[in-house]
Amino acid sequence: MVMPVMAVLAVQYEDYSPFLLGLAIGGYGLTQAILQIPFGMLSDKIGRKPVIIAGLILFAMGSIIAALADSLFWLVLGRILQGAGAIAGAVMALAADVTRENHRTKVMAIIGISIGLSFYLALLLGPVLAQVGGLSGIFYVTAGLAVVGIVLVIVAVPNAVNLAPSGDILPRTKQLKQMICHPELIILNISVGILHLLITVLFIQLPVLLHAQGLDLTAQWQAYLPILLVSLIGLFILIRIGQRQIKTTLYIAVTLLMLSFVGLWAVTRLDAFSLFWLYGIGVAFFIGFNYLEANLPSMLSSIAPAGAKGSAMGIYASSQFFGAFLGGTITGILVSSFSDSVLYTVVIGICIVWSILLSRLPSQTRFKRVTLDVNTVQWSVAELSNKLRQLDGVADITIVETEQAAYLKVDTMYFDLAQAQQAVQ
Repeated sequence: MVMPVMAVLAVQYEDYSPFLLGLAIGGYGLTQAILQIPFGMLSDKIGRKPVIIAGLILFAMGSIIAALADSLFWLVLGRILQGAGAIAGAVMALAADVTRENHRTKVMAIIGISIGLSFYLALLLGPVLAQVGGLSGIFYVTAGLAVVGIVLVIVAVPNAVNLAPSGDILPRTKQLKQMICHPELIILNISVGILHLLITVLFIQLPVLLHAQGLDLTAQWQAYLPILLVSLIGLFILIRIGQRQIKTTLYIAVTLLMLSFVGLWAVTRLDAFSLFWLYGIGVAFFIGFNYLEANLPSMLSSIAPAGAKGSAMGIYASSQFFGAFLGGTITGILVSSFSDSVLYTVVIGICIVWSILLSRLPSQTRFKRVTLDVNTVQWSVAELSNKLRQLDGVADITIVETEQAAYLKVDTMYFDLAQAQQAVQ
């Protein structure tokens, strides 16, 4: 909710500078990036709920500090403390713990959809709430929502009786080095970092440009609503293309992002431009952003080894938030030291390098992940591996004795779940 309004409202602070503004928007990502993996691992040791509640308390404290801030410096500190509530991994693990295996995929999908919808809802609500209570009002609302979250976790969310196998949900210390060095996962981690760098840059610059065109902050939701609706149409078109040619669609999405910043660069060079021009920039950006935000995680799921998706996702999430931090920091440095046009030129160059990196990704076969309960007392790991390897459609196998679980990557066109369950029982 603060992203579409902070760039306009932050000028009210006496110590305002483009650099501090960039930190205020991107600083949240720094502590998120640092703490995502440790908090996920900690939830395996002391339990999901204590970690989630602690994260929400940190987020609420950061929100209150930001709400009470009388300088941009204190706002930055509040945002950094907000980011310390890095509980995404623990939340997903708790969701896995309290659901049956046959419903787990649907539950994860619902959580993912709710996160996506909350992002779009926040873009519309932020300017409206800012009209009522200013920037402080938004932070008070986020603190209140964190308290509601704590109550829900304590009262409404059931306690886990049996912990679900979590190798595909939470990071594992022994796997982190392998996942960091995995050549294809490196490209995806860089990609999500750049993606969130770009959206941070956009939301530092676009609200100010809309305001300069006479669209008051309180009315800017009227710009974001049509931009988001039209971009969804473009997203569906890209999804259809991606079903046949995924790499081509990735290039199209990155090109749209790059063109949106070419448009912003042109804006800085033109004496006259229109709201319609900014609408077009916004639509191009969100078509590319929406597609990549939805598809990069599914590509990671396809590429990551069986039983290591949790570690791969932990690094991926940290890269995502670190990208947001870099976006704020780079914008602040380049705008304060040089100019907006230099910032856009650097961003366009980043997009060109990104396109070159994507050429190194293989054409993907869409794999599904399956977790089977196994008995490593009755059979050795080698015997179980041999049984599973003989099944059609099995691409990768990881058996974890301590979890009594087998993690599989399978091609659903050939894989028979019932046959696999029978083979290991």
